[in-house]
Amino acid sequence: MEFPFANAPTEGKKTPQTLTEKIVQRHAIGLPEGKLVRSGDYVQIEPYRCLTHDNTSSVLKKFVSMGATRVKDPGQMVFALDHDVQNKSESNLKKYEQIKAFAKKNVRKADCRMLIPRQVEELFVWPGKLCVASDSHSNMYGGMGVGAFAVVRTDAASIWATGKSWFQVPPVVQLNLTGTLPPGVTGKDVIVALCGLFKSDVLNHAVEVKGSEETLASISVDNRLTISNMSTEWSAISAIFPIDRTLERWLRYKATEAAMFEDRTTRERITHEKIDELYADPVQADPGAYYAKQLYLNLSTLSPYVSGPNSVKLSTPLSEIAPKKIKVDRAYIISCTNSRASDIAAAAKVFQDAAKANSGKIPKIAEGVKLYIAAASVREQEIAEDSWQTLLEAGSIPLPPSCGPCIGLGKGLLEDGEVGISASNRNFKGRMGSRNAQAYLASPEVVAASALSGVISGTGVYKAPANYSGVDFGYGTGSPVTTESELGNVLEQLESLIDRVESSAVDDTSKAITKILPGFPEMISGEIVFCDADNLDTDNIYPGKYTYQDDITEEGMANICMSNYDPDFGLVAKPNDILVSGFNFGCGSSREQAATAILAKKIPLVVAGSFGNIFSRNSINNALLCLEVPRLIERLRATFTSLDKLPTRRTGWTLTWDVARSVVKVQEGKNGDCWEEKVSEVAENLQEIVAKGGLENWVKHEIMKTEA
Repeated sequence: MEFPFANAPTEGKKTPQTLTEKIVQRHAIGLPEGKLVRSGDYVQIEPYRCLTHDNTSSVLKKFVSMGATRVKDPGQMVFALDHDVQNKSESNLKKYEQIKAFAKKNVRKADCRMLIPRQVEELFVWPGKLCVASDSHSNMYGGMGVGAFAVVRTDAASIWATGKSWFQVPPVVQLNLTGTLPPGVTGKDVIVALCGLFKSDVLNHAVEVKGSEETLASISVDNRLTISNMSTEWSAISAIFPIDRTLERWLRYKATEAAMFEDRTTRERITHEKIDELYADPVQADPGAYYAKQLYLNLSTLSPYVSGPNSVKLSTPLSEIAPKKIKVDRAYIISCTNSRASDIAAAAKVFQDAAKANSGKIPKIAEGVKLYIAAASVREQEIAEDSWQTLLEAGSIPLPPSCGPCIGLGKGLLEDGEVGISASNRNFKGRMGSRNAQAYLASPEVVAASALSGVISGTGVYKAPANYSGVDFGYGTGSPVTTESELGNVLEQLESLIDRVESSAVDDTSKAITKILPGFPEMISGEIVFCDADNLDTDNIYPGKYTYQDDITEEGMANICMSNYDPDFGLVAKPNDILVSGFNFGCGSSREQAATAILAKKIPLVVAGSFGNIFSRNSINNALLCLEVPRLIERLRATFTSLDKLPTRRTGWTLTWDVARSVVKVQEGKNGDCWEEKVSEVAENLQEIVAKGGLENWVKHEIMKTEA
């Protein structure tokens, strides 16, 4: 696949790059000599690692269907079985055995151990490297300075077969942190607050964290991992912390541990010599690098936060929620986000502190409440053994190290009318059980305190400072305000508005004809079916409980498409309709079925105000076409008001996309207004993937060409 580059190679002084651009530059292949990678560029990358998990079996099927007979680079591949391990059915156990057999045959011995821990714990990832995973929370690696991005199943199969994949360098936001984390405030509080304070500012952006040595030293690596992990829910593509002294201390500990204990397999991947080499010339952003936006948050002004119910973007200070005494039915300290040894210890301390007022006896969880605990890995549970025992003594229900209830699998799911509070990363409606339940997110400490008291509550450790006036946050660097800095902040916010206005104008340039490759449609037209919701996530599009059922037919997928959003969607939507929704459509997990289920429903085009990046990638890879037309969403919402709101509505409006002219035409009903709007061109390299029927067929074609 050839990638056109808008930026010509430059001579003379090298222009500054962001940390994200630098990491991509180091892993990009086929660049013209002297080409500097920039946000917006399409490049081919050779990732350092590619992780798959329970979905390895689905990736394997795609790998085989591509006609691939061997793995290009066994050293790239890491498998981790961690999602559906509670499922002891014959079919699931057989699937696991098939994955293990494939790993034994195709993956290097050092990298083929079937691990429940993610790549961080076993150090399969490394600071400054570009690592991908077929999991939407692979950006967690950014907490240790890794360029970490989610890919999808077809991408993973392509990387197995060719060692490379396509990638568009995202725009980058710089998050400037000031102050220090107060006692009783955690990384979970930071990211939950960010999700609410800057709801849409980082959509489809990479985030680079910046702060003084003192500020960053107040954020442990475990807390960084939590922040980077939930940057997905913040709508970012990634969140990367600098390769600093706090990270070095963490790495040194890991290297010493690996050298001292023979059972630590990390000695194959980490040594003090390797750390010396890393810090001799750590990759970092250049001074003067361009950022699409700058945001700031003063950590010293932050307090414990709670997210929900049923939306990550609804974040509220605990001090405002606790007085409501919201009764809790189930509590969870689980998932990759917050169930490491430090999290388990923090939760256990809540009960240990309460024991001091209970004659030294560990108190029991409140009557009527069930607390479920699952460590991030077997090893993390072993490290936290004393704390684990404390939680068991309090009456917690242990689950195996896995995703479990976080993804709606296994025991402990929320039932109708129940309220749950979890230390996991998503509280989308219906994700953790019933659509008629309410789910909140919080730190392990707050979850434990809520389970102990029976209502959403805190530990009392955090004390608000005198004359506290709320969180200090905003646009810019957080430095003292000057006339110049205020003007710069205003200009940054105006840029997106200017871009919007310019893209809305249909002028003579729209008459230019885009080259359409054979097999790519020149025009698509259909009636608009409107699902009026922002942040309509992949759990809503394709319920998590079906994610690892590989035997669902196309008809079955069509029947459950959008069912977690609207059970009646299947009755309203018809083949050849154009599905239109709000902003950030397809956010959430990397499940490929979110795109393929819509295709199974015979819907050829999805239009939204904006899309989650992972859904956009899934759509391209599976030949589902998508368009961003914010004006259309505004017009629909102005016409079909909230007073007459239906989850899924047949509008009587029609949309026609003239692909060659890069213009959409909307007819607002039989006698309504008719208007046109310019939309983005479809690049030829992406047309090529879609015209072949998706990335799977494109790779198959490339393999056939190579063998010929």
